Amino acid sequence: MAPRPVVWPAREAWRRFRRHGLAVFSLVLLALMVLAVGLGPLLWPLAINDIDFAARLATPSAAHPLGTDDLGQDLLSRLLYGGRISLAVGLAAMGMAIGVGTLIGAVAGMSRGWVDTALMWLTDLFLSLPQLPLLLLVIYLFRETLKNAFGPELGVFLLIVGVIGAFCWMPVARLVRAQFFSLREKEFVEAARALGASRARLVWRHILPNALGPVIVAGTVDVAGAIIAESTLSFLGLGFPPDIPTWGRILFDAKDYLDIAPHWALFPGLAIFVTVLAINFIGDGLRDALDPRRVL
Repeated sequence: MAPRPVVWPAREAWRRFRRHGLAVFSLVLLALMVLAVGLGPLLWPLAINDIDFAARLATPSAAHPLGTDDLGQDLLSRLLYGGRISLAVGLAAMGMAIGVGTLIGAVAGMSRGWVDTALMWLTDLFLSLPQLPLLLLVIYLFRETLKNAFGPELGVFLLIVGVIGAFCWMPVARLVRAQFFSLREKEFVEAARALGASRARLVWRHILPNALGPVIVAGTVDVAGAIIAESTLSFLGLGFPPDIPTWGRILFDAKDYLDIAPHWALFPGLAIFVTVLAINFIGDGLRDALDPRRVL
């Protein structure tokens, strides 16, 4: 009798993911967007700060495929440049939220008594705070300090990523804690414990790898939420400086010209919409692919 072929978990997850048509299409679309913003200067060589008053508020044309703003600056080059910042903010904030949330959730999930209670009180405290007013307050208080210390672009980037990440880790922590509570009583964990495995080995080799599926899905939601939060802060004028064209900043600059130049706000809004929608569809596909109880 021939031995059964070995099915690797990653390969099985990819097979499941490929059957989710919208998720695969969204993954390809997001990859193309990342490639476009990464190779922006090669794809469209116009500088983001080139001013042409003769072409101010021009509608889309061959010379300016997405039109221009009130200074005649090309919107395509500015959108490609701003996409790097918006996507970088989303990914960095996601990494921070997943790192902090996984650490707190794992400690709470493996602990009993006052440690678990204190960490969940801390999580509930952060969940009860009004996020947008606190975001505005922290950025208002520390923006100039970080700009002077790290420069106008890096300083604001670190501040926005830190603030958004600090308010996005709580759902991840609760999810990881729930997964640890479920997994630490499973038979394979009990077997490893009976064989003398230390608590650290139980966490790193047995429990955490099996808890990462839902965390990865939650991470996709954090990316979308961070992009929207950065766009909101830039739209309110508290994000990056005016000469750094993030998608939210372009929307903020376009708000006074909606009646005479709607294209100025249409394209950055469409970029945010498509990116967030694609990330959410990818999250749906990952949820189905990483769910061991779902048969596809």
